[in-house]
Formats: sequence, structure tokens, C-alpha cells
Amino acid sequence: MFEIFEHTADLGIRVTADSFPSLLIEAAHALNSVLVAHPETIVPATQVELVIDAAEPENQLVDWLAELLYQFSAEHMLFSRFRITLDDGRLVAQAWGETFDPARHRLDTEIKAITYHQLKVEQQASGWLAEVIVDL
Repeated sequence: MFEIFEHTADLGIRVTADSFPSLLIEAAHALNSVLVAHPETIVPATQVELVIDAAEPENQLVDWLAELLYQFSAEHMLFSRFRITLDDGRLVAQAWGETFDPARHRLDTEIKAITYHQLKVEQQASGWLAEVIVDL
């Protein structure tokens, strides 16, 4: 589950999940919900493997979202399905999606960067919680 919250000239994403890989997937869906008006229109037609080398959960989250933002900004890719494995400080993800199509995908909010400002990633009794601020 995720929710978007307002933050002084920026935007916050709050995510909860049962496991850390699920938290990363929910954060990716949250990012999509900010980037495009109807993320359910993204078709999982092409598979891409993404690798993040970061040991700490906080860095894994920020680097993961930054990689997805890069894929959108530079490669024009949007993703709708994910599989994530974590192995000794390395995040390996299979992401399925498609190239941005302005006829089918309506842009919503431009995101400039994923920040460390007020970043929170913690394991709780009920699962995982993360809060991350994105620069608009």
C-alpha cells in the first residue's frame, strides 16, 4: 500500500508492505502514480533487468527509485510489473513495461530527483515502512 503526501514544494511517498522487496515494488508503483495519470495503462510488454549495488535499505530504496526515474527520463520506459531479489547488498530486479506513448500515457507530475531529505526506511512489527521525498 502507498500514499502520496504534500511536502513543501516537493512530494512525499509513504509506503508499507510485508517484506522489503514488496516495499520496493510498492514504491515503484507509487512513483508511477505520480509520473503518469493512469499507471494502469502501462503494458508489461518488455522485460528489463536492473541492478542496484547498495548495502543499506535506505540506499537501496533511493537508488531503486532513482534508477526507475532514469529509465523514464532517459530511456522513456514505464514499468508496471516487478520481481525483486536481494543478495548481499545487491538488488536485482526484473521490470516489465513499455516505452512511453503520449497517445496512451498522460504525464501527470514531473519528478526531478529522488532525495534523502527526511528519508525513512524501517522494519516494524507489522512489516516495512518507508517515506521518501521527491523533488518536483
